[in-house]
Amino acid sequence: MSSTTFKLKEYARLVRLDRPIGIYLVLWPTLWALWFAAEGIPNTLVLVIFIAGVVLMRSAGCAINDFADRKIDPHVERTAQRPLAAGTVTPKEALWVFAILSLIAFVLVIQLNLLTILLSIPAVILAGSYPFTKRYTHLPQAYLGIAFGWAVPMSFAAVTGGVPVSSWWLFSAVVLWALAYDTMYAMTDREDDLKIGVKSTAILFGRWDRLMVALFQVGVTASLWIAGHQLGLSELYYCGLLIISAGFWSYQQWLIRDRDRQRCFQAFLNNHYFGLLIFLLIVAEYLLRR
Repeated sequence: MSSTTFKLKEYARLVRLDRPIGIYLVLWPTLWALWFAAEGIPNTLVLVIFIAGVVLMRSAGCAINDFADRKIDPHVERTAQRPLAAGTVTPKEALWVFAILSLIAFVLVIQLNLLTILLSIPAVILAGSYPFTKRYTHLPQAYLGIAFGWAVPMSFAAVTGGVPVSSWWLFSAVVLWALAYDTMYAMTDREDDLKIGVKSTAILFGRWDRLMVALFQVGVTASLWIAGHQLGLSELYYCGLLIISAGFWSYQQWLIRDRDRQRCFQAFLNNHYFGLLIFLLIVAEYLLRR
């Protein structure tokens, strides 16, 4: 393998292209918002820009995250072989990757309206600052939810030129969803995080972690319900939402019942399918209206 090929592979690992779960967890809420805002028929250019933007900004976020954690990751079993932790990518290279990907994403967004462009500024700030929050607060998962959920008001702004109340209910659903799944994710690293002084909701909640995850999950369903009411959706949406929520939340609670690392991580990954099914439910809602 040539040195160039090796370096490109390490850059791909740096931005987690080999682990696309993070892309999915940002993509599904973005597609929810685009379909809601466009009432089931989003503009093709807007759709392409947002999908590309999700991939670019999630990748940029991974690069800046590993830069922030470069002295922590070597001490955590799950992250010790990441490129920065293993020394195959330098901190300077990671910063360049973050900057270049963010710039490409901005070039895409300037093709949209002014409000969307203005909303993209806090999006970059959120993505760049999130990795540092775990040093100062036990609620980095909430900050992550805000960063992931910011695509929702941006999507509504791009499609409608405004940010209606329904978009903020959808935004709250994404924030609560991130609090639920990222707490499960943090449960896998709790022992390592306690040793090295990294903060998380899993540490903050302690033995109440499962209860708090359940409350967040109920909040997700409630917020999606209210967003649907604001948007005037049919009984199909509400019935589907209850069935999907009951099935996924019950299964995930069962997985984390013993707080086993592998099962907590499995519960985290399972959220990809929750997001997918909610998206398919929204698509079906608008298809049946035609």
